[in-house]
This record gives sequence, structure tokens and C-alpha cells, in this order.
Amino acid sequence: MAGKNRVLRSIETPDGGRCVDFFIRPDGSFGFEEYRREPEDMRGWFPIGFHGEKSFRCESEAEDKARATVSWLADVL
Repeated sequence: MAGKNRVLRSIETPDGGRCVDFFIRPDGSFGFEEYRREPEDMRGWFPIGFHGEKSFRCESEAEDKARATVSWLADVL
């Protein structure tokens, strides 16, 4: 699994329609991405935030930025 991001936490909305994954990259940097899924669509989760390329020095920096950027996240955490 070298070369792949490792998800540290996944926070989901109560209705299960959106989530934010916090991850660490192989280079040691951190990031997050927001995803959405439709219950009737069997394809699963797909990114909607396009935050995955942003890089942070630590998980708490990624979480702070995610809270400021993803409108529903602060209410769920």
C-alpha cells in the first residue's frame, strides 16, 4: 500500500449522505476531502469538495481548515 493515502478518520452526516475523510499521505503531510453519496446510486462515495490536494503539517491544521470550509462539519463534530 506504499504510495497511497491512509484515512485516519471519517466523519459522516447523520443521514449518511456526506462525509469528510482526514488522511495522511506517504510523505507525512495531512489532508481532507468531502464526499457525497446518493442512496439510490450504487456507485458509492464521490468527492465534492476538491480539497484533497491541500496539504497541512498536522491533522489538527487539516481539521481546522475543514471546519472552516465544510459548512456542516462543525455541527457534526
